[in-house]
Amino acid sequence: MQKGNIGVTTENIFPVIKKFLYSDHEIFLREIVSNAVDATQKLKTFASKGDFQGELGDLTVHVSFNKEEGTITVSDRGIGLTEEEIEKYINQIAFSGANDFLEKYKDDANAIIGHFGLGFYSSFMVSKQVDIITRSWQEGAQAVKWSCDGSPVYTIDPVEKADRGTDIVMHIDDDCQEFLDENRIQTLLNKYCRFLAVPVAFGKKKDWKDGQQVETEEDNLINDTTPIWTKKPSELQDEDYKKFYSQLYPMTDEPLFWIHLNVDFPFHLTGVLYFPKIKENIDLQRNKIQLYCNQVFVTDNVEGIVPDFLALLHGVIDSPDIPLNVSRSYLQSDSNVKKISTYITKKVSDRLQSIFKKDRAEFEKKWDDIKIFIHFGMLSTEDFYDKANKFALLKDTEGQYFTYEEYNTLIKDNQTNKNGNVVYLYANNKEEQFSYIETAKNKGYNVLLMDGQLDSALVGMLERKFEKSSFVRVDGDTIDRLIEKENQEQNVVDVNDSATLSSVFTALLPKTDKTEFRVDAQAMGETAAPVMITQSEYMRRMKEMARFQAGMSFYGEMPDMFNLVLNTDHKLVKGILSDAQTQTEAEIKPIEAEIKGLEARKAVLKQQQDGKKYEELTQEEKDSMSQCEKDITAQQDKKNEILGTYAKGNKVVSQLIDLALLQNGMLKGEALNNFVKRSIELI
Repeated sequence: MQKGNIGVTTENIFPVIKKFLYSDHEIFLREIVSNAVDATQKLKTFASKGDFQGELGDLTVHVSFNKEEGTITVSDRGIGLTEEEIEKYINQIAFSGANDFLEKYKDDANAIIGHFGLGFYSSFMVSKQVDIITRSWQEGAQAVKWSCDGSPVYTIDPVEKADRGTDIVMHIDDDCQEFLDENRIQTLLNKYCRFLAVPVAFGKKKDWKDGQQVETEEDNLINDTTPIWTKKPSELQDEDYKKFYSQLYPMTDEPLFWIHLNVDFPFHLTGVLYFPKIKENIDLQRNKIQLYCNQVFVTDNVEGIVPDFLALLHGVIDSPDIPLNVSRSYLQSDSNVKKISTYITKKVSDRLQSIFKKDRAEFEKKWDDIKIFIHFGMLSTEDFYDKANKFALLKDTEGQYFTYEEYNTLIKDNQTNKNGNVVYLYANNKEEQFSYIETAKNKGYNVLLMDGQLDSALVGMLERKFEKSSFVRVDGDTIDRLIEKENQEQNVVDVNDSATLSSVFTALLPKTDKTEFRVDAQAMGETAAPVMITQSEYMRRMKEMARFQAGMSFYGEMPDMFNLVLNTDHKLVKGILSDAQTQTEAEIKPIEAEIKGLEARKAVLKQQQDGKKYEELTQEEKDSMSQCEKDITAQQDKKNEILGTYAKGNKVVSQLIDLALLQNGMLKGEALNNFVKRSIELI
């Protein structure tokens, strides 16, 4: 027996391995099985070079466990180890067998996985003792058994072993007994080893017999050694890609389309990326790309490794240039990973451009499903916008599609306002904003439909990108105010008429939390609607952005502010104005005379105080002005109260307000019930 100390620089490396080297204990099975595949690949390389003359035979890697003995064993028929190699590669942790091998076979060693020595030590994350029983492929080699209990002390003994290869026997620690479960091991193998390049078996296949499962003689193979990303696109049919997608993501819709990645320079990369159908929630669709290193699963959390918008794609990326056993922070700063990220972005944009050019009709059919990828990419990655603006589409309310350039050409002559800005009108709900869309169309304007999850952010970006352009929602104001023309007639509404209408309608507007209404009287023509509700484009957009952006919560807390716009040219509004003035004239006339006198007094006081700073005024002067203003307010309140009382007795006022609210989906509950009753009475 040989005894010795493992060559490590710290007194005991095993606590470090357990806690810090790997982020997740379950990774041990990936490492040990990967090493077994590595050893098998090496033997195949020796055979192809003529260095190994013997029979390869069955090269399946076998994983087994014994619950009674508390062990998990991984066995291979690869190159095995001599006692000298154990000394070099196992006892001297600083060295790696793969490094020497890669140097000798650097032209043929693409399939070699990782760092043999360090990967092996992951077994101590879950084991109180690990045994290596191994026999080298070299003729006449003596089989040996290496044992270590987690201290730097190890033993090596000669043993009998009939066949070449290595058995790693892990005696599972008391606090890791969860891994001595058949389903747990099967799950880990499915996660990490399902695409390894050498067959891996876990126990035997089972069949149902006499109402129970019984083992057969056939190995239970857990992996596909030649997944589709290892093949050439010319060897594959559409069904192959769809079948693979359903294996990766069971119970999901078919993908929209896919991109087959294959590059050899300046780095090695293969893979297949799919564009899935995204439902309502973007976050549920993120991080579905599986990252592999030579068919060994690394992670499915690619955030920071690929551009943010590509995290919405599904599929597989495989590259030997992505380190297998390092932290995510290292991955995110690694130069090879950054190159890969740039390449994938270019490949995605090239593929989209190709589909657009080759079959625009098909691209348009898929636009509503793929636009979320493209918009997310343009919003988050400047380089992607520069490519995507050639094939990104705008869709109007008629269902027609346009590139950005095509749409600008379509509207610039008719939808340029008096300041020379091209106005892009849009709706985000075709049904709810139907009347506003129709009003715009009657003016000869085109309206875009922007109802996507990211369209509110997209609008802001496009305003910055497009020269002399603005986007306004079609219900943001009256149509003539949304696109003001140079020769547009300005019909000014009488100030007193406007004030009277404002008082009448304000009295009956709903009072709800976080909602404020302002009445605005405009002369919009006899054929326009008598009343409509608009919402400030700026405030609405700020509130929408507050839902997604930190630091904008101030806007989110502000009330929704709407304008109730009265058309003073419409006969119903004219009738209300005339009737209100007639019915309240006797009560209001003396109040208006009083207000007129108070306004005259205020003007005199202001003239007397003109040229003086506030601190130079006497207390008497300050009090006189303050009392005058209070008296004016009191008289105006009396006037508004009279007009409010009148409004409560005029069912047409209530009906017009409710019609405007109903049109905007804002009439509910008791108010809706009252509207229905009133409508029946009026009929």
